Amino acid sequence: MILKQLARTTALLGSIALAGSALAKGPTPVYSANITESEVLAAQKGWGDALIQIGNDYSSGGYVKAKATASAVLDAAYGYNMGPVLFKPTLTVAPQTFRVTQEGALAYFVGGDSNYPKDTGFALKGWKKVEIENAAIHINGDVASTLGHVIFTDKDGKKTTVDKTWSFKKDDMGKIRIVVHHSSLPFAGS
Repeated sequence: MILKQLARTTALLGSIALAGSALAKGPTPVYSANITESEVLAAQKGWGDALIQIGNDYSSGGYVKAKATASAVLDAAYGYNMGPVLFKPTLTVAPQTFRVTQEGALAYFVGGDSNYPKDTGFALKGWKKVEIENAAIHINGDVASTLGHVIFTDKDGKKTTVDKTWSFKKDDMGKIRIVVHHSSLPFAGS
């Protein structure tokens, strides 16, 4: 009796092993929500290209066109749809240093908002080139952070360098969104 049960168990295990090996053939489908380095670099490049486009639209179509482009960029690139974005623009002062709402970010990029009277529109300055020099990229699952310099070149060839930290998060649709954006002028030292 014990030998019969052992034979049945061995046969059953053999069948399972054969079925398992049949399933193991061919590529195994894999899903990953992890951010990749290439996605981070593409998001940074897209941000720089969008900043230039906002300025170009301002030059060719005026404030209304630039504001519409900036609004679309904020919708597409930033994570305001996921909650507050931790945005500290380069040229802001208290009491409006931080821009955790899309309204505040839009005012910084294009000005024209009486709630942010000191904003003149960073994106309207006519930037012609944006270069990104990452010092480091840290990726952990669906979140990535970068640290480095962004160099803006204006229409006269003058360059402005800022220290930049970004954090990106994949949203539920798999799109990379900026959720932290800190920018400051480099410390000149004494």
